[in-house]
Amino acid sequence: MVDFSPGLLRAQVVSRVSSVSRPGDLSRPGDRVVDRLRRLCHLAVRTLPASGAGLSVVAKDGQFSLLAAADPVSERLEELQFVLGEGPCVDAAADRHPVLVPDLAAEGSRRWPAYAEAVLAAGVHAVFAFPLQVGAAQLGVLDLFRTRAGSLTGAELTRAVSLADDAVLVLLDGQERRAIDGDGAPADEPLGATTELFQAQGMVMIQLGGTLAEAMARIRAYAYAQDRRLTDVARAIVARELRFDRDE
Repeated sequence: MVDFSPGLLRAQVVSRVSSVSRPGDLSRPGDRVVDRLRRLCHLAVRTLPASGAGLSVVAKDGQFSLLAAADPVSERLEELQFVLGEGPCVDAAADRHPVLVPDLAAEGSRRWPAYAEAVLAAGVHAVFAFPLQVGAAQLGVLDLFRTRAGSLTGAELTRAVSLADDAVLVLLDGQERRAIDGDGAPADEPLGATTELFQAQGMVMIQLGGTLAEAMARIRAYAYAQDRRLTDVARAIVARELRFDRDE
């Protein structure tokens, strides 16, 4: 049996990156995991030719949750991938290797028709996604957005992979704290009110009499059709302002 314990996984990452020059400490006394990851996204924008950055995690059921972003535009571009079900984050997690698209106008419409159109409209012309993983353990994806087309240099790729490893360490630190606390509760409230999204997903599942996957598909479809934020739709469901019927 493979040991996926946070402590062992963290040791593997530390061993892998110990020879690499690390950036300034991302942690401060009392910091939440989401604060550290948001600071990492800002660091990516400052130290790489990126105009934005976002970081999402993968839950046990395979659903993505937005955890941190460098700015509101990055947050929206990251969330759109979950709404549309396509994008570099989705592919990087599925394929377990970086997805590098230096010219979104040339390649994006073929790979992600709906997502590429929205991203290009936002002024982004290059996207780069780096999976956060240790062996077979998939934790999430770090996405970088850039307003001009062009590839990352070798040094920039190394830097991006280094930041992805930093993100893995932060996530595993959070898992270790939860294991030590023994309460099983999330360490932080993820960006985008993920707790509300999970609650809304459960409510819609009951309304439809279906599965959690069907409920999330309906929520995403509604958000896309109405051009509304996924988090706004989730809040409306939880507040009982919005209800789904199987025959809709």
